[in-house]
Amino acid sequence: MVKKITQKLYIALMFIFLYAPIAVLIVLSFNKSKSRAKWGGFTLQWYKELFANQQIMNALYTTLVLALVSALVATIIGTAASIAMNSMRRSPRTIMMGITNIPMLNADIVTGISLMLIFVAINYTLGFTSVLIAHITFNIPYVILSVMPKLKQTNKSTYEAALDLGASHMYAFRTVILPDIFSGIMSGFLLAFTMSLDDFIITHFTKGPGVNTLSTKIYTEVRKGIKPEMYALSTLLFVSVLTLLILINRTPSEEKINKRLKKKAVQKESNSKFRIFKPAIILIVIAALIVGSFAGMKTTSGKNTLNVYNWGEYIDPEVITMFEKETGIDVVYDEFEMNEEMYSKVETGAVKYDVVCPSDYTIQRMIEADLLAELNYDNIPNIKYIGKDYLQSAEAFDPGNKYAIPYCWGTVGILYNKTMVDEPIDSWSAIFDEKYKNNILMINSVRDAMGIALKYLGYSLNSTDRDELEEATNLLKEQKPLVQSYVVDQVRDKMIGNNAAIGIIYSGEAIYTRRENPDLEYVVPKEGSNIWIDGWVIPKNSENKENAEKFINFLCRPDIALLNFDYITYSTPNTAARDLIEDEDIRNSTIAFPDSATISNCETFKYLGDAMTAYYDDKWREVLSQ
Repeated sequence: MVKKITQKLYIALMFIFLYAPIAVLIVLSFNKSKSRAKWGGFTLQWYKELFANQQIMNALYTTLVLALVSALVATIIGTAASIAMNSMRRSPRTIMMGITNIPMLNADIVTGISLMLIFVAINYTLGFTSVLIAHITFNIPYVILSVMPKLKQTNKSTYEAALDLGASHMYAFRTVILPDIFSGIMSGFLLAFTMSLDDFIITHFTKGPGVNTLSTKIYTEVRKGIKPEMYALSTLLFVSVLTLLILINRTPSEEKINKRLKKKAVQKESNSKFRIFKPAIILIVIAALIVGSFAGMKTTSGKNTLNVYNWGEYIDPEVITMFEKETGIDVVYDEFEMNEEMYSKVETGAVKYDVVCPSDYTIQRMIEADLLAELNYDNIPNIKYIGKDYLQSAEAFDPGNKYAIPYCWGTVGILYNKTMVDEPIDSWSAIFDEKYKNNILMINSVRDAMGIALKYLGYSLNSTDRDELEEATNLLKEQKPLVQSYVVDQVRDKMIGNNAAIGIIYSGEAIYTRRENPDLEYVVPKEGSNIWIDGWVIPKNSENKENAEKFINFLCRPDIALLNFDYITYSTPNTAARDLIEDEDIRNSTIAFPDSATISNCETFKYLGDAMTAYYDDKWREVLSQ
């Protein structure tokens, strides 16, 4: 009795562990509030927005086409390779099998980087075709793995007998060998399809502008905070798979089975005639899918295109549509999550972007590496709307404003819950105070975290003095027992849900959180902080520099800058756009637009060189690993 109860309890816990997260995801897909920590009522809004979201639907389309086409091609090549290897002698066959198994044993990241380097070496522009070639390449070994065992089980004598009776090699293969190995071929196809559908790493390293699969799109969303549309998409995928499994595993009645057998017998003769056309139909389907995949995507080259590389959710999609309508230029839009990721792609030249939006210290790094083209201000007359103070601040990383136009800016500060702290906070000392133990959300970013400690100690956040950095490291180590968790985007939901008293946050995020929870307050500590600036630059290898300057000029237009400000909530350096803000509270917000005294007490990050960057990383690892 006890044993049965234990078994049932174990099974119940297992199902809860596996399906509770899915249940939460499904519930969130119907939550009217965007916050995971707050129930705003039932809604179908996110499902409507899912099907209206062109980026997500394009990612879904690309994923399915890529998986199907790569699986079909890999199945054909893998089956042919299996037949060729099966006819070899034992030693050569063993060597070839060992070689084909290497990609399966290799780490995906090694395969992805290797394929990217090959494309770069032969000067092959990354795009949809590079991802397709990469998927076919890593799918082939899985097909071989499925087909080879079936080939070994076939009776060669039957095949030879068919040849002796006058059958051609193709006819003998089609009627004798193919039926025996067909289950292996189908297994290989399904395995290849699944591997392609689920892949992220190889796609990430070999994709070009405008190419996104569901895996890369979801990864992008996770990095910046998942949108509710992704909950809706995940729910639909789960329900679809569940329905398919139920249908597949459904056991038909004996009467239905007999009817199907009779029907099959009647159609057998007519179906035998249809077999002749099967290969042709399959080839037509493959060709249609390949043509359709290219037809559904924008070209990434040509005088009438513009390849944009920007942070996720960092521009109003309507702005891109307006630009395309006004100029006739097709925008191919791509997103990145980290400055370092963007830098590596631009540096290698694997993808030729026309306009990119890095952060301040990365712009400095790109200038020093001679990766940027100087701007022609004759083509950017709307620069006059960018405030002189912001252009002056940008000179800290771009002397003379030769290479970058400020796009968005903000500060890093403390977000605190007024009902959970003793008194208003105005100093970094609050995040090192023991009375807030387990109620502090620390930022999980090496430069931001080290910068906070350095400013609190009275040093520059761009310090290269190792004694100062050691002191900052020790301070962060002492703080660690007080920290509830190290977060970035998650700070929003946790603070909205009253899960912590204090959190480190970017000013743009603070505006959103205060709308959701009026008990929250944001402050830039009196010791000073980081004031960051993201700007538009043009890589030196841009093939459409004139189009890029038209795009930058368009974004500097006051009405367009206002649209972007309303959409992303990060502060705009466009003074004319600020004057157009209708909401007086936002227009005069000290969070979005801090006073000159606050700004003068802040610093922008500078690129400190590879050696010092590595030293910062080592110190941060010390903090997290203790």
